[in-house]
Amino acid sequence: MTGRITAVLGPTNTGKTHYAIERMLAHRTGVIGLPLRLLAREVYDRIVKARGPSCVALVTGEERIVPERTQYWVCTTEAMPEGLGADFVALDEIQLCADPERGHVFTDRLLNKRGWHETLFLGSETMRPTIAALVPGVQFTRRERFSELTWSGSKKTSRMPARSAIVGFSVDNVYAIAELLRRQKGGAAVVMGALSPRTRNAQVELYQNGDVDYLVATDAIGMGLNLDIEHVAFSATSKFDGRRMRPLFPHELGQIAGRAGRHTQDGTFGVTGEARPLIPEVVEAVENHRFAPIQRLQWRNPRLEFGTVARLIASLEDSPSHELLTKGREADDLIALKTLSEYPEIADRLHHPADVKLLWDVCRIPDFRSISGAEHATLLSRIFGFLQSGKGVPTEWLSGQIARIDKVQGDIDALSKRLAFIRTWTYVAQRKGWVDDESHWRGETRAVEDRLSDALHGALTQRFVDRRTSVLLRRLKQKETLVAEVNDKGEVTVEGEFAGRLKGFRFQMDGTNSPDEAKMLARAAYEALKPELSLRADRFYNAPDTEMDFTEQGGLMWGEIALGKLVKGGDPLKPVVEAFVDEEAGPEVAEKVKRRLQHFIDRKIAALFEPLLAMSRDEALTGLARGFAFRLVEGMGILPREGVANEVKELDQEARGSLRKHGVRFGQYTIFQQQLLKPAPTRLRLVLHSLWAGLQEFPESPPPGLVTIPNITEVPAIAYTLSGYRQSGARAIRIDMLERLADLLRGQDSRGGFEAVPDMLSITGMTLEQFADLMGGLGYKGERGERVKVKAEAVVAPKPADDSNANPIPEEASPVAEDEAAKAAAAAEAAEAAPEMEVFYTFTWAPRPRGGQGDRGNRREGSRESNREGGERKQGGAPRGDKAGGNRGEKGDRKGGGKPRGKDNRKPKTENTYHFEARPPKKEKPIDPDNPFAVLMALKDKK
Repeated sequence: MTGRITAVLGPTNTGKTHYAIERMLAHRTGVIGLPLRLLAREVYDRIVKARGPSCVALVTGEERIVPERTQYWVCTTEAMPEGLGADFVALDEIQLCADPERGHVFTDRLLNKRGWHETLFLGSETMRPTIAALVPGVQFTRRERFSELTWSGSKKTSRMPARSAIVGFSVDNVYAIAELLRRQKGGAAVVMGALSPRTRNAQVELYQNGDVDYLVATDAIGMGLNLDIEHVAFSATSKFDGRRMRPLFPHELGQIAGRAGRHTQDGTFGVTGEARPLIPEVVEAVENHRFAPIQRLQWRNPRLEFGTVARLIASLEDSPSHELLTKGREADDLIALKTLSEYPEIADRLHHPADVKLLWDVCRIPDFRSISGAEHATLLSRIFGFLQSGKGVPTEWLSGQIARIDKVQGDIDALSKRLAFIRTWTYVAQRKGWVDDESHWRGETRAVEDRLSDALHGALTQRFVDRRTSVLLRRLKQKETLVAEVNDKGEVTVEGEFAGRLKGFRFQMDGTNSPDEAKMLARAAYEALKPELSLRADRFYNAPDTEMDFTEQGGLMWGEIALGKLVKGGDPLKPVVEAFVDEEAGPEVAEKVKRRLQHFIDRKIAALFEPLLAMSRDEALTGLARGFAFRLVEGMGILPREGVANEVKELDQEARGSLRKHGVRFGQYTIFQQQLLKPAPTRLRLVLHSLWAGLQEFPESPPPGLVTIPNITEVPAIAYTLSGYRQSGARAIRIDMLERLADLLRGQDSRGGFEAVPDMLSITGMTLEQFADLMGGLGYKGERGERVKVKAEAVVAPKPADDSNANPIPEEASPVAEDEAAKAAAAAEAAEAAPEMEVFYTFTWAPRPRGGQGDRGNRREGSRESNREGGERKQGGAPRGDKAGGNRGEKGDRKGGGKPRGKDNRKPKTENTYHFEARPPKKEKPIDPDNPFAVLMALKDKK
């Protein structure tokens, strides 16, 4: 008994599935077969919403929901119940009859499945000729597309429009595209046929509610998934069909591209990535939905014989009798059957047709795991052994298999594999009589699948979706006001998502690779930061100067926050401030911050340079004194004397006295103000000079409290001067300490020579060797010598008075006392033979021609030369012409005129001098007459 048979054909987006649901609900009972488990779940949910769950069943390979009073059956095509009569039968995507892998199942339903009152075949127009030839009495209805589909060419992924779906044909390709979209567009949802319905629905929800604007999918979206897609882009135009790589047929391209444009909204399609543009003929066919008719349908014999395995295999390999039908490729279940039938342990158990049928049912378990054919066959063999024994799959064994899978930790690949594994046991649990307590195991496997599905959805979202960007996109698209907050640490959040930090009056956005995201973050953040910036500007303007400081590179700080920097002004002591304030903060905030920073630096200069500024404002200074004060202001309180020698010479005592009232000290080497040598003014002086000189990197001030610092060749001489140091030899000495040293040197006989006294070493904090190098840099010649160290005479204690009660000393000493006396005598002789020596330097004034203050290398070399000259004379030797005993004379050169006073620039006259010092006469050693060399040397000495 069959009713009306209708083929509703047409392109995508014609409402065919919606029409079939309406027709089924118009009947008392009905069955609808759908190509995908995902689509079956979607249709099931729609019918449940319309009629309630008590009358709707869902049957797929891994899911079975069958109420007691079922009226409507929603199934995958393979799971459509056999022998079940219904008023209405519908079969969706009927063009899959030509699919090499699953086509024989759809062909069987086309030829044999009928409703009592109505039968609908839904699919592409390409099926019209074959349906007309194979189904007698069929009526055709063509449905036109609600919207237009147009070709848009090739686009880069970075320029892909919003609400686009990018199609890939491998898992790796899908993941790579999704990762690229996350970096450039904020993220994408992922839809693949291998996903569980729960994961797929969660991913689709991300796209449908606007959390992401992009969808990356396999060709599974071409099978009736209704999504709000405006553009479909193919990342490739060929795919692996299970056997080989082949180009997509035009009707396959049209099926997938047809997902663009829903209902009355037009859609576009194109290519992206490395995919080549489609040829014009294919583009025209897709746009007009006109494809070549399907010539052959896949077929497999539905009348199976279970007498023996051989007869079963023969019936499966039977050829069709109709010219429009062709035998399909060898399916996975037939391959598994042939493999298991060759196992001796399996063949020995096949005694009855029921055993053969059970083996066939086991072989139809899909290879969800896709590890290898041998691995799958081993699992099937194990399951068949359990079932053939009549006890079913053991509970403990099944529980152990599921427990190993029930783990939600791991990455996307690990979770996907576990989902594939659990699908195998879900399928087993759905088979009647295969497990004990079927309802328990169906619920248990479903619960594990749900947990894994949720974990996989979370992993996909975490990897391929930037949640912050998705929230901003949705809220901005809805034109809602974004809520932003700033905590006490300056962290800015927009809609609860971290956006960046507010440092001072500049907003630093969180690192992002998306320009669109950066714009959204900035727009949202500044809207919320305007009141915060205004309040912060008021708080800063009223802050005391103690909370502010300047850095040695000219930065201006408020606590630990940089608010600006100093730039060159019209005067060295009047720098200008550049505030660090974002333009979005507004001109009022920027002006307030700049004005407060200018007040701070002006007051800082006035306080630290108060003696200098007071001297510049003193109207009592006139004439040469006022001019010299101006030179001091130019030098910021420090002037090397050699540079202003003529001006100093012209100052009379009255002028000098007026300058001394302002703390000016006229030193032998430097003229300076003592107050400006402190660490704070020194720091500021270096910054101001560097700004005025336009230096890229400012020299840093020495640590406070150091009398001398290393003299580094790379550091300009002016940096040492401004730091309050004068270079001399290998080190530079603080100018005030140098003047103290000069006061001590002034009382020494620089012509006749003098030695360093402890006060000199104490002032400089140097060793004798370092001090000699320093003196060389100041123009003194140091000659090194060694001499016997003079020891203080020991104080002899008075002898005690005679005591008649004292014990008498024995006349003969003990042997121990004699040994100790001998050792003491030997030690005394050794000490007298090898006296302790000490090093000393004799300094004389011997300035070299000046080659400029910065000629540090020459001074060092001269110092080293003087050291070498003093070290060539060996201890105990005398210059030729000196007698063995008496006074020793050392010849040297010095320039006439004594120490320089800065008044005579004439070339000094050089004269020879001798320095004599007393020393004890040399003891003459006895001459060995048997040693001719000793006799010869003695005669030479006498001569």
